[in-house]
Amino acid sequence: MLKKSEMTAMALGLAIGVAATAPAFAAGGGGDPPPPPTCAKGQVYSTKKNACVKAERGALPDEEMTQYAYALAKQDRFQEALNVLDLLENSNTPKALNYRGFATRKLGRTDEGISYYLKSVALDPSYAQVREYLGEAYVIQGKVDLAKGQLATIKTICGTGCEEYEDLAQAIEDSKL
Repeated sequence: MLKKSEMTAMALGLAIGVAATAPAFAAGGGGDPPPPPTCAKGQVYSTKKNACVKAERGALPDEEMTQYAYALAKQDRFQEALNVLDLLENSNTPKALNYRGFATRKLGRTDEGISYYLKSVALDPSYAQVREYLGEAYVIQGKVDLAKGQLATIKTICGTGCEEYEDLAQAIEDSKL
């Protein structure tokens, strides 16, 4: 059985570990909220209603709709993600363009995905995640030199310890195998 002082030390260590990871996420990922639950096809998740609602323009605020589309894409529901992004009032935002690029690239349309990434970069050059995804697209095309350029830019945005840097560095390394 643990002594009270040992349990306090363990709790403090856990708290420090959690706090140490938070800045890296916030710096590199833009502080995105956790992904929402996903719904059946043709629906989106409303945090306000805490339920799935019909997917239609105006069903959710654009930011929430954008995050929902990304949650779908992360579950390999790429076409559904694109359909949700089509419902945005303003689809010309860095995140919406990045997530459109991600879903498009994952559907095998790498050149089209890159075009969305480049539009996102033009709107927010310091958005580390879009630079990671752009670099990964370049790796797919065999343009490792361009991927390394994105890696260098990510390093100036959030350092070498952020998830975006680590993931792109791994993709570049894996391409050499």
